[in-house]
Amino acid sequence: MYIKPGAMLGMLGGGQLGKMFTMAAQQMGYRVTVLDPAAESPAANVADRHLQADYLDEQALNELGSTCAAVSIEFENVPAQALRYLAQRCIVSPDAESVSITQNRILEKQFLQKNSFPVVPFAVIHSEKDIPSKADASLFPGILKVSQFGYDGKGQVQIENAASLLKQFTDLGSKPCVLEKQLALAYEISVILARDNHDQISFFPVPQNKHVRGILDTSIVPAGLPDKIIEAAREIARQIAIKLNYTGVLCVEFFVLANDQVVVNEIAPRPHNSGHYSLDACITSQFEQQVRVLCGLPHGSTRQTQAAVMTNILGDLWQNGEPAWDQILHHPQTKLHLYGKHGAKPGRKMGHFTVLADSIEEALLQTRKIRQDLQF
Repeated sequence: MYIKPGAMLGMLGGGQLGKMFTMAAQQMGYRVTVLDPAAESPAANVADRHLQADYLDEQALNELGSTCAAVSIEFENVPAQALRYLAQRCIVSPDAESVSITQNRILEKQFLQKNSFPVVPFAVIHSEKDIPSKADASLFPGILKVSQFGYDGKGQVQIENAASLLKQFTDLGSKPCVLEKQLALAYEISVILARDNHDQISFFPVPQNKHVRGILDTSIVPAGLPDKIIEAAREIARQIAIKLNYTGVLCVEFFVLANDQVVVNEIAPRPHNSGHYSLDACITSQFEQQVRVLCGLPHGSTRQTQAAVMTNILGDLWQNGEPAWDQILHHPQTKLHLYGKHGAKPGRKMGHFTVLADSIEEALLQTRKIRQDLQF
């Protein structure tokens, strides 16, 4: 049984991922209601309907659950309680249990450790009383991360030694944290997959990702990596999806060490920034796949049609006024995606562009030229 085009779908969250889901769903003939507390947002601006309410507002949830055939999410910090409530009224994907684990770094790390997945050495710090026993010298230098609501480098700080741990924990608001050992990385990659209720799993091509100040800067696909690295990462991601009993689009971010060891960094229960290249370079984008899985449709082909380099556009680029978009658009094989956000701020994701080419070398060369022209 599947949900036919023409039905109303629900989206919790009004950001750019919700916008791209909404546009993919509408292209396939579906209508979309977005629930988001903001008066205006990228997803709400293109949706068929916008419910402006808190994610735990029962009246809004009842409205969403009674008018939508199925509901998904666009960011992991949607309260799991809202998903449990909606699941009594309509199809919800991913489910509350998966999201409750992946939205909390402590629960996520403990899930990975319990199931013997390769994970960064870490310690859990709930309060100041934990610090003396958790200040293991082997974890330094490390990164202290708040357990919830941290993203794009926010809510985390580098720590050189145990002596500074208490101060940094206090500076982060004395909230429950995870202290992770800082590893020497060869590079970073991500695996984006889709899993449905029939245990079918499809994978997107694996990108190599480069970050600046904790924010994804570029994704390069194909990454030109050894097959054994890609196969190992995909198998770990597959097993994570199965252990979570996950349905929907899932991203697992990995560190690859100098000895080719693959280590799980984080899990995102949704489409991911590193998969944006799929909008232009794959037969089926990660957002169309999200719609397909939510509606019980067969998976679309994830075959990549051209080499691609995706680059994030941050609010920093507006420091001298509106960027000269013609510097991007006069390149005929480059795709510009602006999210429609108001108020450009440093570090805020305002859009991205993807350079398509016959080879990754050509795509990288064109990307470097555009970045130079735009003064990245």
